[in-house]
Amino acid sequence: MSIKATASVDPADQQKVVDWFRELAEHVRAVDFAAARHLFAEDFLAFGTFSDFVYGREHTEQNQWRKVWGTIDGFTYRLDDVKALVSPDRLFAVGLAIWDSTGFTPDGKPFDRKGRTTVSLARTAIGEPWVATHTHMSLFRGTPDVSHGSKPARS
Repeated sequence: MSIKATASVDPADQQKVVDWFRELAEHVRAVDFAAARHLFAEDFLAFGTFSDFVYGREHTEQNQWRKVWGTIDGFTYRLDDVKALVSPDRLFAVGLAIWDSTGFTPDGKPFDRKGRTTVSLARTAIGEPWVATHTHMSLFRGTPDVSHGSKPARS
């Protein structure tokens, strides 16, 4: 058997990966942490801006999401460009996406804040929504790593 990173992906699996990115972006824009929690396994593992590894959804929310989501605006994934790699049993996937957002300088001037996300996803049955088991989000080179906006959290 030959391993190929570009193996074809079932369209329904691809759509579920796109749906995961779409929904996460909606919650980031709304600064709605509670609504986003179901997208992530309780014990998921992330790389973090503020710590090397971040263990668990609760810890990630407190130490990553709450330091970023309310400081940016217009967070949107380029959904037409989302890539998915799906395991042969269709219960594990890796999703890759580019995002666009607006950050703010200390004096309130907007700047382009673009980056990328790699997420590992799992599910218990084919057709079920994907749940993140790992995420890695990073800014493109040259993008300021701190935004100074201030939007209230919905949750």
